[in-house]
Amino acid sequence: MNSRIYEQARQARDPRFDGRFFIGVKTTGIYCRPVCPVKIPMAKNVLFFKTAAAAAEAGFRPCLRCRPETAPGTPAWIGTSATVKRALRLISQGALDGAGVEALAERLGVSSRHLGRLFSRHLGASPVAIAQTRRLQNAKQLLDETELSMVDIALASGYGSVRRFNDHFKQVYGRAPGVLRKKAVAGPTSKFHFKLAYRPPFDYAGLLNFLALRAIPGVETVVDQSYSRTLKIGDEAGRVSLRNDPARHCLRVQLELDDSSQLITVLQKVRCLFDLAADPMEISRGLARDKKLWEIARHNPGQRVPGCWDPFEIAVRAIVGQQISVAGASTIMGRIAVRYGEETDRGRCFPTAAALAVLDPDTLSMPATRAGAIRQLSQLVLAGDIDFNDTGSHDELLKRLRGIKGVGPWTASYIGMRALDDPDAFPHNDLVLIKRGRKYLDIDSADQLLARSANWQPWRAYAALHLWQHTGQQ
Repeated sequence: MNSRIYEQARQARDPRFDGRFFIGVKTTGIYCRPVCPVKIPMAKNVLFFKTAAAAAEAGFRPCLRCRPETAPGTPAWIGTSATVKRALRLISQGALDGAGVEALAERLGVSSRHLGRLFSRHLGASPVAIAQTRRLQNAKQLLDETELSMVDIALASGYGSVRRFNDHFKQVYGRAPGVLRKKAVAGPTSKFHFKLAYRPPFDYAGLLNFLALRAIPGVETVVDQSYSRTLKIGDEAGRVSLRNDPARHCLRVQLELDDSSQLITVLQKVRCLFDLAADPMEISRGLARDKKLWEIARHNPGQRVPGCWDPFEIAVRAIVGQQISVAGASTIMGRIAVRYGEETDRGRCFPTAAALAVLDPDTLSMPATRAGAIRQLSQLVLAGDIDFNDTGSHDELLKRLRGIKGVGPWTASYIGMRALDDPDAFPHNDLVLIKRGRKYLDIDSADQLLARSANWQPWRAYAALHLWQHTGQQ
């Protein structure tokens, strides 16, 4: 941890460092974000922590002004250990809400002691502290931004009961959650509004354009700088709409969802889709090692890698999009949605693996091999042989995908880039990337591009987006 840089960021209230570290104030016992609007305390009275959980574990309580729970998520670079990154993903899915660290460690194939050492080294806090802070942060956000009852907030945040929620909240904040309630409970509702923060710079326009070109007709829409789509969580249908608020460095999100217990899951999907946890400074620093690539990348320091709403949906999209135009792939995805998807009162939902497992290749205007690949993928997902939520090796998952007839290396790499949250996924045999490489990087083949991309690790997915976007700009 570079205390000098963090001290400079604290003094400047630099939003680019928001969520990268937290500040514990010894005189007040409170920890804050670097953008906190309160009077800046003296340097001798502050401590720096890698995560909010580390600050909480050290005995500091969250600031009520800057609300650490609303900071951008943990950037990918902090999890330099693959095991830590996989563990964080499981914890974000609630792996420690009903089980212990031993069970988590067993799923990761390591001992609980080794897992604790990794967390201490990379995050400065234990797995339990990370999980507890996550639950409390989720609850605090729901408390501030919704009108849900305490029971609904507790359950949606991962607490087993309201009593546990109240006890933990009082322990950390020194008061009952109802005391901090800003909105009166107005009864049951299915519409919610949230603000999700990001670190500037943020190329919202470029990201929105990418999604607009690939929007599935009837499922997704991009209109007036706003993105919206229908969604399905279990048996629950809903709708999400959002737009950018650059002045406050956040996305304003509106959710229509009857089941409030799924709110946190939906918000996490939005964060993934718009890559809100990305750290532009760290990514730029990595790509700048290649001067010729940097000549392209430096013009767009806010580049994000579009994630996905549903990994299965993106996998189908990748198969459909092989060797045809982006517009053509979107048209076919729309036809798949119409024929096999579900129409709800909130719009059409993209079909499930169960629906596409019985897909008839003759019903779609696409090569039979490609339609067969979609059907086989769906059957493997339905049987559990391919699990996009599996936190095991991405290489193993991509190998299984490549085992499907009609799924090649480009398709697997694209799935890794958008569906597996892998910042280093790189479709080196993409024809456009090879053309850009010939023109700007002095390379002449896919193998040379792959070798050159070693200089861009672990940010090769961002390099690919820079090259693709540069193509569009040209």
